[in-house]
Amino acid sequence: MSDDLGAGPKDTSRKSGRAGGRAGHAQRAGGHAIEQMPWRIPVNHDRPTEPIDAEGVTAIHKGAMRILSQIGIRFLNDEALALFRQAGCKVDGQTVFMDEDFVMEMMARCPAEFTITPRNPDRALPIGGKHLLFGNVSSPPNYWDIRRGKVPGFMDGFRDLVKLTQYFNCIHFAGGYPVEPIDIHPSVRHLDCIYEKLVLTDKVIHAYSLGRERIEDAMEMVRIAGGLTPEEFRAKPRMYTNINSVSPLKHDHPMIDGALRCARAGQVVIVTPFTLAGAMAPVTMSGAVTLSIAEALSAIALIQYAAPGAPCMIGTFTSNVDMKSGAPAFGTPEYMRATQITGQMARFYKLPLRSSGVCAANVPDGQSMWETSNSLWAAVQSGTNMVYHAAGWLEGGLIASPEKFVMDCEVLQMIQRYMEPATWATSPEDLAIDAIAEVGPDGHYFGCQHTQDRYTTAFYAPFASDWRNYEAWQADGGLWTAERAHKIAGEILAEFVPPPLDPARHEELRAFVERRKAEGGAPTDF
Repeated sequence: MSDDLGAGPKDTSRKSGRAGGRAGHAQRAGGHAIEQMPWRIPVNHDRPTEPIDAEGVTAIHKGAMRILSQIGIRFLNDEALALFRQAGCKVDGQTVFMDEDFVMEMMARCPAEFTITPRNPDRALPIGGKHLLFGNVSSPPNYWDIRRGKVPGFMDGFRDLVKLTQYFNCIHFAGGYPVEPIDIHPSVRHLDCIYEKLVLTDKVIHAYSLGRERIEDAMEMVRIAGGLTPEEFRAKPRMYTNINSVSPLKHDHPMIDGALRCARAGQVVIVTPFTLAGAMAPVTMSGAVTLSIAEALSAIALIQYAAPGAPCMIGTFTSNVDMKSGAPAFGTPEYMRATQITGQMARFYKLPLRSSGVCAANVPDGQSMWETSNSLWAAVQSGTNMVYHAAGWLEGGLIASPEKFVMDCEVLQMIQRYMEPATWATSPEDLAIDAIAEVGPDGHYFGCQHTQDRYTTAFYAPFASDWRNYEAWQADGGLWTAERAHKIAGEILAEFVPPPLDPARHEELRAFVERRKAEGGAPTDF
């Protein structure tokens, strides 16, 4: 292990829910820290929740078009301004005005579905349709665990969170830096971080669109790790980036620059306005969503003009602030409705949707779990395709925590189980009429053959929840959830083995990083 998170020797006192009454922990297999569900791509069979009717969808669309055509969006990027002028849009200084016909023509160029293929093709991700994918926490500057408390992000913590990202099958993609390692200089941080992600994971990775050097270095590193020619890399999506607007009504230079480079290389761009109702957006949720839609469509229109058919997604991060303190609030009823409404708008524009699993809690406590669960179920209800920050997020995105990561993965597995058709099947065997007749009014179902044939797979088996009674829990140490999660994380990290990477590719990747470091990496303000 890279730090002191681990719990030392394995805790052999934890019992299996399948073999020990109400004990809730899944049976360990082959000495592994936990038994988890296998890798799978969840399919969301539920009909989306749609809070607004067709007239409401039209009203938000028309409102967004009015913003784009009459109020305008400021682009702090000269290339973007030149492209909009070339497209025939009105440009006044740095403010761009675009009409509805242009916007909708550009939206029609976006593919509704596509696939991102990482260095391990078995981890390819279908984007769009009914697919629901979860990613790790991204970008917090601070790290929290039970032993340290809150500390600035550091590289060993970064590595441990990437290892958890690879380990958990319910995490489908590796988002941005799971914690910002501020002990690495910003000029070369992207090189070290992308290297570690490509070595420690074989899943789809994200790269930050923060100017030319960072995004081009990332694309080259993904190409090298995949053993791809430049033509093979550009032929289909291999990675993705996410850009945020500078709400209200602005897009900055480096993110637009990186997004254009990424799109022209055939890679995925997600556009996610950061609109907090009452602060950077109107206090009404419909107003905040309307602003968010306008900001997102403006950037996607630019990308589609510059790179027709480039894979794009629309993202939602619309929530509200605490009007007493001004602090961001997440997992609120307003957040849930904004996510659901944005899902309706994404379907209107035929764009895949990204949302987030977020909370405002400062530690992995009850508040953190109800707020994150609200956010995750809003993703389910909205028809989201990619869920950012689905595991490990605290303090409104300012803290990443391995304990929270483990706790969130329990919820993600439950959602995946909820999505499985076995939970609502109605075949004759599922209806179990013969078993009901066999047991009758005086027996029980524990011993009947119908149960015996199915008991190992009938129900979800948790790895972090404890379903024993109070006395059994207390006799086993009385560990609260975060304490159990701390032990589980330590055991996972102690047994972690990186996925295989061809030695020649690994050496080429290492050499590229060393060369780019020698050249100075990326420019910074430091």
